Amino acid sequence: MSRAGKYPVKLQDGVSAEIKDNAVVVKGPKGELKVALDTKNSHLVNVEIKDAEVVVTPKDAEDKFSRAMWGTMTRNIKAAVEGVSKGFSKDMYMNGVGYKASVSGNKLTLVVGFSHDVVMEIPEGLSVKMGEKPTEFTISGIDKCLLGLFADKIHKIRKADPYKGKGIFYKGEAIRRKEGKKK
Repeated sequence: MSRAGKYPVKLQDGVSAEIKDNAVVVKGPKGELKVALDTKNSHLVNVEIKDAEVVVTPKDAEDKFSRAMWGTMTRNIKAAVEGVSKGFSKDMYMNGVGYKASVSGNKLTLVVGFSHDVVMEIPEGLSVKMGEKPTEFTISGIDKCLLGLFADKIHKIRKADPYKGKGIFYKGEAIRRKEGKKK
């Protein structure tokens, strides 16, 4: 039995949901998100809206994959409700000599030790704000999946070096340091 799926998703004040065109449309103070129901595996669950709650149930409780999609769909809808009410953000920082970031318009420019600057286009629906230092920035938006994908793409540009401690990091990320060569 799915522990994530068995609890209904409660709609907070100012948040409404409706099922339209094979998608759950969630509207709130920060915007509107759609959670698709016409995906490859969505025929395995039923979605209903009752009394300011979104209830997801598996069509076949004996099928293992149906139960897995039950929890997945519930969490996707819960993330959409939280996104349109509060929003999501990820704090990142860079560590290295000469490393810095800047934002101009919808472009994020990273100087991370390559022979050229890395220029990335910020996806629509996300915003990047610079921190106190030129090596700190915060990515924020209402779509949890899009935010995570963009942050991961930035993180992979310069992965953490366990020997020197250089790279692009999430705030609070623990880097396992290694000892270098000894003479």
